[in-house]
Amino acid sequence: MNATIFNNEPKTQTKNKIHPQKFALWIACASIVMMFVGFTSAFVVRRAAGNWLEFDLPILFFWNAGIIVASSIVLILCQRAFRRNNIKLYKGLLVTGFLLGVAFVVLQYEAWMDMMNNGIYMDGNPAGSFVYVISGVHAAHVLGGIVALMAALVHAFTLKPFVTKARMHRLDLTVTYWHFVGVLWLYLVFFLVLNS
Repeated sequence: MNATIFNNEPKTQTKNKIHPQKFALWIACASIVMMFVGFTSAFVVRRAAGNWLEFDLPILFFWNAGIIVASSIVLILCQRAFRRNNIKLYKGLLVTGFLLGVAFVVLQYEAWMDMMNNGIYMDGNPAGSFVYVISGVHAAHVLGGIVALMAALVHAFTLKPFVTKARMHRLDLTVTYWHFVGVLWLYLVFFLVLNS
């Protein structure tokens, strides 16, 4: 005979559920990953078909890898400063992270100009076209991150200087997305180097 044990103590709810906005962000990131998996798969298939121009990636792609890693580190420190209510440091680091994001886009444009100066055009050989499309679509996602950082800057400089759960949540979402585009760029550069 099985005995059922009843516990008369009140049940405590634990919040193990992911926030709906964070869940939506992860779904969006997963769909972006799938898009780039499609791009890189098409790259490999098209390369195997022949008529493929081998060329060295612009050195600025590697500089951008360093910039995106540096910006992620800066934004991690920014989060920590905000959690500790060090508002002055938080604002300074947020501005620095934003400027590094802008520098990434500017250097990306310079890298494309470098490719054009070396005779690699968007409408030329498929090899160049793939590099422009892959790096261009990634740059568009970085621009989305820059817009999110701009919103964070507006909050930092217009709202009262204290930490709230909602503000921490917004900053966490922004920084998580920024880390995502950073890791994505490192993967793309590694992929392009491996296949060049």
